[in-house]
Amino acid sequence: MKACGVSGAGKEVALLELSEPSSPGPGQILVAVEAAGVGPWDELLNGAGWDVGLRPPAALGVEGAGKVLAVGAGVTGFAVGDRVLAHEAPLPGGSGFWAERVLIEADHTAACPPGLDAVHAAALPVNGLTAWQSLEKLDLSRGQRLLITNGGGATGALAIQLAAAQGIEVTATASTAATERLLGLGAREVVDYHDPNWPAKVRGGFDAALTIATGTADAALPLVRDGGRLCSLTSDAPAEERGITSWDLYLEPNAAQLVQLAEQAAAGTLKLAPEPLPLSEGPAAFARVVTGRAGGKKIVLTPA
Repeated sequence: MKACGVSGAGKEVALLELSEPSSPGPGQILVAVEAAGVGPWDELLNGAGWDVGLRPPAALGVEGAGKVLAVGAGVTGFAVGDRVLAHEAPLPGGSGFWAERVLIEADHTAACPPGLDAVHAAALPVNGLTAWQSLEKLDLSRGQRLLITNGGGATGALAIQLAAAQGIEVTATASTAATERLLGLGAREVVDYHDPNWPAKVRGGFDAALTIATGTADAALPLVRDGGRLCSLTSDAPAEERGITSWDLYLEPNAAQLVQLAEQAAAGTLKLAPEPLPLSEGPAAFARVVTGRAGGKKIVLTPA
């Protein structure tokens, strides 16, 4: 089958021809991939910091959407032909979503609601679950204030929408080109991160900070009030001080949360901005994403 991934540890991302996945075992489903998300985390999959059980030669990708081709023993929630989406890690088949077919765990899989096409569904799992789980851990209430760095990225844009829907007042850092879009998504204020003096341009005393841009946690911490909270998505949470709880968040698959996110996206209350590209352009798409040249768009690969 056609795929995009790596032929061995440390090898460059390339187009591949792979063997078909094995038949699904107990609790597993085989999915015909219709779209698969690309993210900066994919750079970590090939022995560079995130062990997802990849067994090269293998496709990369830990999120996607498609149709169920086969179900393993004990699977009751899905049947052949069902449309689904998922974030999967580790990968039970040793290979990921950047392929025509992928083997995943049924427990990590969500039904794709009517009205949500495969491209938008595939753009949702990792960024959506990351935003959901970080906000859940920050545990803010209506009227409280949240600072989000890199609000213009895919995770930041979803976090802004989810927080604003809860009545949380969001200030985000982003490029000036993203300002109008983020205000439209619910941010109360957007600050240009290109300005080295941006921390002085915002009113401090935030109840919490969600840092999505590398190197911004140290700048955000002084802006958080005593006893507040800081969640870093870039593994650089600073030491706790002034009673501020500070931690790094690492994503976990969660089908129940993904169901809720997918329903909101299908209803149009959660807006996504995917850029679909054919699987044949996978290596170039990967390079764009890991070098920060995606322009705030979520790139999604389609096998066709």
